[in-house]
Amino acid sequence: MDNVALRISHLTFRYPGQSYDCIHDLSLEIQAGERFGLFGPNGAGKTTLMSFMVGLLEANTDAVFVSGKDMSIHKKEVSASIGYVPQDFAFYPELSPVENLEFFGAWSGLKSKVIKQRTEELLSILGLSDVANKQVFKFSGGMKRRINLAIGVIHEPEILFLDEPTVGVDVQTRHAIISYLKALNDKGTTLVYTSHHLKEAEDLCDRVALIDKGEIVAYDHLSKLLTQHEEGDLEQLFLKLTGNAYRD
Repeated sequence: MDNVALRISHLTFRYPGQSYDCIHDLSLEIQAGERFGLFGPNGAGKTTLMSFMVGLLEANTDAVFVSGKDMSIHKKEVSASIGYVPQDFAFYPELSPVENLEFFGAWSGLKSKVIKQRTEELLSILGLSDVANKQVFKFSGGMKRRINLAIGVIHEPEILFLDEPTVGVDVQTRHAIISYLKALNDKGTTLVYTSHHLKEAEDLCDRVALIDKGEIVAYDHLSKLLTQHEEGDLEQLFLKLTGNAYRD
């Protein structure tokens, strides 16, 4: 019980004016220290589900618990323990990496000494020290992805949510980001990851959930799911369970 980082119990949700549930009676648990993957076709409900996980959407009932705390009751306390790296860039492009990290570090409640230390550490690890004081809008896509990641982890969250953290980057940047995420996990950070890069996901994630039409269609250790469904990799499993049809 104490080892559960995140629990969702019988979550159902539809947007106003919608005629169907985009999340329907969905339950899952993510263990502390896991590298957990959440996958599904476009429109399957995974982005909405992650919005509940990080507190951007709020459940009307006691459906989302983080480290044993009901997010609807302890939202501020829970928010301090999670990090979120969204697919869309979430920084101020006219500011430098240092200025962005100072702002988001202070917003997370860190003291200035800690912010300075974490900023230097993250910029060094992510290969951005040489551009620490340049405006971010001048950066390449890969550099912007790394700033996005640095902002999400500056406060050393217990659980890190990652929505397409390597989209649009080159092979070297993708490798560097995934290596850093594994190192974070080795130190105890729980990773909750979603992406369309299924080969990358297969390398990163221990356990996965496939979601389609707002419901979980597979949920277990990846190796067990591949054996159970007699498939060779995550991509084949994904297509078998969610189909080959186009998704909008």
